[in-house]
Amino acid sequence: MSFCNFFGGEVYKDHFKPGMYVCSQCNHPLFSSRSKFSHSSPWPTFTDTIREDSVTKMMESLTAFKVLCGKCGNGLGHEFVNDGPEEGVSRF
Repeated sequence: MSFCNFFGGEVYKDHFKPGMYVCSQCNHPLFSSRSKFSHSSPWPTFTDTIREDSVTKMMESLTAFKVLCGKCGNGLGHEFVNDGPEEGVSRF
C-alpha cells in the first residue's frame, strides 16, 4: 500500500534521492526528501510536511494524528508525536 508518489519512480521506503513526494490521487505536494529518514516502519517516514497546508490532521489519540492529503482528503497514514529520529520530533 502506498500513500504518496515519488516523481521519477515508486520506490518509497529505501529511496533517498532528492525529490518531492506527492499525493497519489491529486499530485498535491506533501513531503520533501530532505525530511525523509530511515525507520523500521514498512512505509517511508518523514519529519515534516512541505507546507503547513500539505496535509490535514485529525487527532486520534494524545500521541497520534490521522493524516490526510490537504487538497483531496486521500488517507496518508498517521503522524506519531515524539516518535521521530530525534527527541521531540514527530514521524509521518
